Amino acid sequence: MCRIFGIKAMDEFKRHLSARLKSYLQLFPCVAIVGPRQVGKTHLVKALMGQYEREAIYLDLESDEDLARLSNAEQYLNARQDKLIIIDEVQRNPELFVLLRSVIDKRRENGRFILLGSASPELLTQSSESLAGRIGYLEMHPFSNEEVKEVFSPDDLWLRGGFPNALIQRDASLSMEVRQQFIQTYVERELAILGLSASALRLKNLLRMIAHMQGQLINYSQLSNSMGINVQTLHRYLDFFEHAFIIRRLEPYHVNVQKRIVKSPKVYIRDTGVYHALAGIEDREALDGFHGKGPSWESFVLQQVMQRLKPGVDMHFYRTHDGTELDAVLLKGMTPVLGLEVKLSNAPSITRGTTIASADLGDVPVLVVTHSAEEDYAHNERVTVTSFERLFQHLAQKKMIEAALT
Repeated sequence: MCRIFGIKAMDEFKRHLSARLKSYLQLFPCVAIVGPRQVGKTHLVKALMGQYEREAIYLDLESDEDLARLSNAEQYLNARQDKLIIIDEVQRNPELFVLLRSVIDKRRENGRFILLGSASPELLTQSSESLAGRIGYLEMHPFSNEEVKEVFSPDDLWLRGGFPNALIQRDASLSMEVRQQFIQTYVERELAILGLSASALRLKNLLRMIAHMQGQLINYSQLSNSMGINVQTLHRYLDFFEHAFIIRRLEPYHVNVQKRIVKSPKVYIRDTGVYHALAGIEDREALDGFHGKGPSWESFVLQQVMQRLKPGVDMHFYRTHDGTELDAVLLKGMTPVLGLEVKLSNAPSITRGTTIASADLGDVPVLVVTHSAEEDYAHNERVTVTSFERLFQHLAQKKMIEAALT
């Protein structure tokens, strides 16, 4: 059995996306797996290569040799119509999408191409325009607790985040170094490749400011003034951060027109390991003394939920100007079905506003998610206290998340 520093190697961990990738290959000629760099996209598809019915060819657009093989890409791809072609780092050559449309239309069969990219579909606009009806998108997230729970505790995952190379390091300082290098690479190289022209120092300062705002409402004017840039430029930077899977803006739910609803999004550094690296939090002792520990726990829980939601289930937050709020509202379609309030304490203080928020949203049940409360108990008829790990049992019962790994 392959081991890295005495810990499981990446390809030994089951990933939620594996089953969906196999089903998408039966539905679409081309499947794109998007997600941040170093999240495990390449490992996922290389594990598939030996199991798939077609012979697979892997091409990496960061390799000069593979780029040379695609110097006449149309001829190369047409000569291998019976193969599964995997193209990694596709954001480096978005012109390929136009060519793929022609190649696919000459032989319309499902499961011919897998594209791997470190940018969102919104940023890879050419793929949406040229491959409409021919491509299915899957987003790959950092590790979930379900994927690594046999080896790592939720607290390990919370502290170091879900990027595999940061999580598996035995030494806390090495994990920290991996995450700091990840941040540096993104601001110095990756965002420029995606089309963002700005100084690395400015981008890193902006990331640090966002880290200080973890889980808070964005005040665009205040943030742009602090950065010394105009609001339009700030929006452009934040759009790139979001499309590169570094930050998440969680939008408010504001259908209830009888209430004065907050309409600004909340902002999070998506991976808590990256967040802790920006904040200088290296180990559990430092985390225990961290003033941002509460927002960090909230962002960890919400990210863990969001990355397992079934298609058609969306997450927002709810807040009114009089202080009524819920950290998250899960919706099926346009209908709220469950509220989440995240508390680090195992003996949480629950305000009347939680019950009012439930009533505002149509008397939806609310789960107050603690770190590790020993058992569930009802606060009132609408509000139940649970733990992080039991939360996913509730979500599974409501058929809101993907099935557990077997």
